[in-house]
Amino acid sequence: MTNFTDVPVIDLRSGADEAQLAAEFRAAYGVTGFGYIRGHGIDPALIDAVFEASRRFHALPLADKMAVAVNRTHRGYIPINTSTDVTSTLAKVTKPNQSASFMMMREDTVADPQVYLSGPNLWPDLQGFREAMTAYHDALSGLAMRLLKIALQAAEVRYFSILSSFDTPTTWLRLLHYPPQPAASPGDLYGSAPHTDFGCLTLLAQDDVGGLQVRTISGDWVDVPRRPGCLVVNVGDMLHRMSNGRLLSTPHRVINRSGRERFSCPFFFDPHVNTKIAPLPGTGPALFKPLNFADFLRGELEAAYEAHKP
Repeated sequence: MTNFTDVPVIDLRSGADEAQLAAEFRAAYGVTGFGYIRGHGIDPALIDAVFEASRRFHALPLADKMAVAVNRTHRGYIPINTSTDVTSTLAKVTKPNQSASFMMMREDTVADPQVYLSGPNLWPDLQGFREAMTAYHDALSGLAMRLLKIALQAAEVRYFSILSSFDTPTTWLRLLHYPPQPAASPGDLYGSAPHTDFGCLTLLAQDDVGGLQVRTISGDWVDVPRRPGCLVVNVGDMLHRMSNGRLLSTPHRVINRSGRERFSCPFFFDPHVNTKIAPLPGTGPALFKPLNFADFLRGELEAAYEAHKP
């Protein structure tokens, strides 16, 4: 990783040359680990519908939200002050994140005991909520698969063997609400504490309030504000491992001292939970030991979320 002061922009316009896109992805995610993606083809009206669904949900009385409280399959409402990034190696985190969220994952008719986190979603009693969430989830799944192939080309790996792991991917769509933090709040109180994402790809839509920052190798924090027509995309730890370090999983955080409510809608795209994660062929001597994705997820969720405590 080298220093940077700006987050690059990659244009996925229709008909773009895939080899050129891979080269641009390699330049962005081999240095910064974050990028703005424009020309992504997601209908702005669909993005607006998801933000409207989020605002309506978070405006509900607490009792209504707790009626769909997050369960052991990590679906449902996650109240404020119930998740703490205790596994972070980037800061000494002792205070819970100052955000609340609703989590949707891939829709399974029933839970499969052989598949960690499988199960049906929980849905609040809000007209049109499920439809907006499902449509956005499905649209982002298609875009994420295209980006994954570009990312693996960018890493110059032999990746075809791993693609079947994404035939039934692990997907997460999260509606985040950050209340404004007081200007005099402690320096170690975060909307989202410094962390790296643990999966493969994150596709983020955010409002214009600001607060998202990424860390440079020198320890400086660079703002990543909303850019009209763009999604923010970053690489997570599993893709970092699969690329044998060629693609970077960059630390980031959220601090909302704007005096306004902040809303964001991250979508996380990962392989099936039973996938063995290891450096892919063509990347040279392995820098990481293989791990089972389900085992890794279980450790992360049990450490961070009260709902998953053993």
